[in-house]
Amino acid sequence: MKRIVFHLAAWGIVAVAAGIGWQTASTIAAESQCQPSCGNKLACRMANYREYQDDAWQQLPAIGVKYVFMNVPAPDQVDSVMKKLADSGLKAAVLRGDTDLSRESSVDELDKQMAICEKMGVKYMFLSPKHPGVSKEVAFERLRKIGDVAKKHGVTVGLETHPDLGTNGDEHVATMKAINHPNIRVNFDCANITYYNTGTDAVAELKKCIDYVATVEIKDHNGQFKTWNFPALGKGIVDIPGVLKVLKEHKYQGPITIEIEGVEGINRDRSQIKKDIADSMAYVRSLGKFD
Repeated sequence: MKRIVFHLAAWGIVAVAAGIGWQTASTIAAESQCQPSCGNKLACRMANYREYQDDAWQQLPAIGVKYVFMNVPAPDQVDSVMKKLADSGLKAAVLRGDTDLSRESSVDELDKQMAICEKMGVKYMFLSPKHPGVSKEVAFERLRKIGDVAKKHGVTVGLETHPDLGTNGDEHVATMKAINHPNIRVNFDCANITYYNTGTDAVAELKKCIDYVATVEIKDHNGQFKTWNFPALGKGIVDIPGVLKVLKEHKYQGPITIEIEGVEGINRDRSQIKKDIADSMAYVRSLGKFD
């Protein structure tokens, strides 16, 4: 039978009539609504709950959240944390590592923590790359060794948007090029851009380093330099829709975590914290489709 090919440019599909099958219009219409992101794991940082983290185990499943960003559990707590996650219907998408790169022991410390990531089935580790008292070159060398350890455990490390290795997009790129390891990548924090920098924004800086981004934290800010003002999402000046658009355009596949650090001088009670988390999740979901 002669093969007849129909090219439907408006839909962006090709259907082959000779028994190959094609997408239905309803499927295509549904996929076209996946904007600006589609399928990324949407996680909540447990620290958002501050002193009320026990509330997360009930609230997050109740509002449809499947994933969390949490600290690496202590070795004697791993089994109990894994059980708690399973019982709550939650999974850890990112674990927060902890070390000081100025210590020679930092590589071994993270090796042990990444073994816990591997046991828990977590592929991403967040790390704030602090190195007080030692040069960038020393930090880079230790991070390369940490990259080797990460590869062994099947983990990708995302370096936080913090001075001085990731103050902005340019610094992130310079650090990535200096380390030159596929398992050391960027954790892009949207709000830290305007906290640590002036005259730029999250979208502009994300575009600079997007090729190295492995994990993302969606966080809002009032835009004032070094001002601790990180409200519920959608309440500040960060162009969150613009950030998600850049991620979609570059086919970003990693997890996206919401983070709310609050506003200096404003003490939120338990109910307000939970409301901020629920409202922020609803806001992000209004901007796209997520897992």
